[in-house]
Amino acid sequence: MKAALDTYHARMLRALDHIDRHLDKALDLETVSGVAAFSKFHFHRQFTAMFGISVHRYVQLARMKRASHRLAYREGQSVTDIALDAGYEAPDAFARAFRQRFGQSPSSFRKSPDWAPWLSAFEPLDTARSKFMHRTFTQEDVVIREVPKQLVAIMEHRGDPAGLGGTIQRFIAWRRRAGLHPSRSPTFNIWRSERRPAAPADYGIDLCAGIEGPVAADGEAVRIGEIPGGRCAVLRQVGQTDNLEPAALFLYRDWLPGSGEDVRDFPLYCQRLRFFPEVPEHEAVAELFLPLK
Repeated sequence: MKAALDTYHARMLRALDHIDRHLDKALDLETVSGVAAFSKFHFHRQFTAMFGISVHRYVQLARMKRASHRLAYREGQSVTDIALDAGYEAPDAFARAFRQRFGQSPSSFRKSPDWAPWLSAFEPLDTARSKFMHRTFTQEDVVIREVPKQLVAIMEHRGDPAGLGGTIQRFIAWRRRAGLHPSRSPTFNIWRSERRPAAPADYGIDLCAGIEGPVAADGEAVRIGEIPGGRCAVLRQVGQTDNLEPAALFLYRDWLPGSGEDVRDFPLYCQRLRFFPEVPEHEAVAELFLPLK
């Protein structure tokens, strides 16, 4: 029974994988059901029963999420190109759908995103993806690595995590002006709190870009700091890197107690190696670092 269920889930996940890889192409029911090797006459009900959302809505939300990321974080791509990539034949139709979902026009969102409706709009998509996409980590997934110290430029986010998108937007714009492209300047996040603290005002995270020397703040609240070198337990996560809390919990709850190791006086942090929307979400890569004595 369990083997049959696992196979069924794997076939459904193949469908999600295909959708995420082909957001800029036609995604009709026959094609997606064929990827999962299910009958097209039943697949839409199977998909909705499994994920709580229809195939059509899943595709719409996945395309809109990629489009909104491109609007917020990519200056070089026009609204028209983003609309076409999202499957709309004309910018007007894209603008109407975008405003209906987020309460802002695409151009207004690009200039000053309102992140609270954005987060709410994608809850069904995030819930669908999380149902059967939980990664089960093992002790063998964790490696202990000697990590060199890293000089970083830091932009802090303190307060409600709903505003984090705005801080990320400013950070990306600043590092673009500073010439710190991610291909040459590694990207780190240092967690200063839990992902969901009891009081949202207590949330804290540092957005960091690796540097080799002084950089100009250029009007932003950027300071220079250092990620210290030393031994670290390293755990890699591939896919769904916007929520690394399960990986962090595995390190603290499962790996650390049986490892015989003790932690150093520096927070858990991660390095982001491959980014959405440059790659599909399931191909994004991040490594978590737990500093050890």
